[in-house]
Amino acid sequence: MKIKIIGTATTKFGELWDKSLEDLLREAVDGALRNANLEPKQIEAVFVANKAAGSYENQHHLNALVSQFFPHHPPAIRVEAACASGGLGIVTAEHALLADQYKTVLVVGVEKMSDLSASETTFILAGAADNTREYGSTFPALYALLAQSYEAKFGSQREYLSAVAVKNHRHALTNPQAQFHKEITAQQVAQSQLIADPLRLLDCSPISDGASAVILTTKQVSHKPQILGYGHAQDSLDLAGRSSLTTLAATTQAVEQALKKAKIKRSQLQVAEVHDCFTIAEILAIEDLGFFPKGQGGQATLDGETTIGGKIVINPSGGLKACGHPVGATGVKQIAFLAEQIQKGTYQYALAHNVGGSGATAVVHILGAS
Repeated sequence: MKIKIIGTATTKFGELWDKSLEDLLREAVDGALRNANLEPKQIEAVFVANKAAGSYENQHHLNALVSQFFPHHPPAIRVEAACASGGLGIVTAEHALLADQYKTVLVVGVEKMSDLSASETTFILAGAADNTREYGSTFPALYALLAQSYEAKFGSQREYLSAVAVKNHRHALTNPQAQFHKEITAQQVAQSQLIADPLRLLDCSPISDGASAVILTTKQVSHKPQILGYGHAQDSLDLAGRSSLTTLAATTQAVEQALKKAKIKRSQLQVAEVHDCFTIAEILAIEDLGFFPKGQGGQATLDGETTIGGKIVINPSGGLKACGHPVGATGVKQIAFLAEQIQKGTYQYALAHNVGGSGATAVVHILGAS
């Protein structure tokens, strides 16, 4: 049974003071319907990906909120998996489609984060860590521990971390939905405010508002991007329970699942949207996904192997770092963006990599032209 992506839409990402949570949801849903040339009643079920609207906006029950956009009130499910909510929302929809429960469904991811202070937002995001074993930690601090472990094993990395941020800001210049449209230099990254050693302000993805939606179907349609395979894996919620702090085991497992289902070789992949919530996260990702050997992802980035003309294009949207990271929307945006690139003929095979927390959840999708 083939799953095709027949509709996509992504709002502008950024600090969208003039738009509410519901505004963002409606914009993404309506845009995906228009893009698919579907009537609302043709949607049989809805899957809503969101991390913390209850904390940010005091709005729980998002599945019901979105279902009421439709005249027939289709069945709706909300999915939460921290920053991997979007990717897992799509997996949940895929399971329903492959079980032949529905033929055509909509997945929408959303987060409205900018209405609270930075300290309040940091506290809410920290809820995706282990609240007992890592109480008081922030995600910059947790990823700084991963960066420190990586540096202890493979050597100094400041220029490599900076290269990730510089590349992704440059890529975002061509993405109209991106939060940032400004190039930065390696020196600016290295001299930005220290957040959690060695991570600096420009190593971190921003607080963002935004929504993204995709429409999936198992009906026979031609010339639409196809989901060839997917993988979903878990690891210990807390870092202390991990077997390694220089490899995210959930990513390595999820990508092997996805490749096996897709029945293609890793070398056939031309582009990937990976979860660069911090610059160290992109380096870990491109190694854990098997694009570069362990310890060499940073040098590969510095050498231009992850941009256009290199071995594989990583985060052409700008990634989380420059496109923005409205948490529940990110995993859906990755799929929407890649599907649009495939539809244009830019790429034939693509990979999306979405991570929850500090690596406790990983979702990998492989897309291809039909």
